[in-house]
Amino acid sequence: MVALPSSPSPVLTGEGRGEGPFPLIGKTNPHARRLRRDSTDAEQRLWHRLRARQLANAKFRRQATVGPYIVDFLCIDAKLIVEADGGQHSPEADAARTAWLQSRGFRVVRFWNNEILQNTDGVLRSILIILQGEEEPSPIPSPVSTGEGEENEAGPS
Repeated sequence: MVALPSSPSPVLTGEGRGEGPFPLIGKTNPHARRLRRDSTDAEQRLWHRLRARQLANAKFRRQATVGPYIVDFLCIDAKLIVEADGGQHSPEADAARTAWLQSRGFRVVRFWNNEILQNTDGVLRSILIILQGEEEPSPIPSPVSTGEGEENEAGPS
């Protein structure tokens, strides 16, 4: 008979894979499964182009658990998180979430859903540039295109 260690595994307790009660990269939880099943059109389109190492041979996970958060797309090797943002996103909550993820060494890039749907190739080029280390991601989507209604097309002043 093999003796079992008296203390629990650091992986099971969340130690050694991040700080606090959450493991840094966790197993899929039921909420993440539901998010995958009920993904938005923008998430589906982006996943279709990121899955199976189609972009720079980078392996992405969809609706992955990172600490207390479920991120839309995660490339562990590049420590890159790609988020598809819609109208339900709060700039304050997103800023706190991004700061937490960045403090653990992740790069976070956000795209509005309408940007993904209307300019998929451009979004993929941006992700590719970041994967290749040529540019740091912007933590929040551009204020010019909010994803809601008309874009700001102000002319020169």
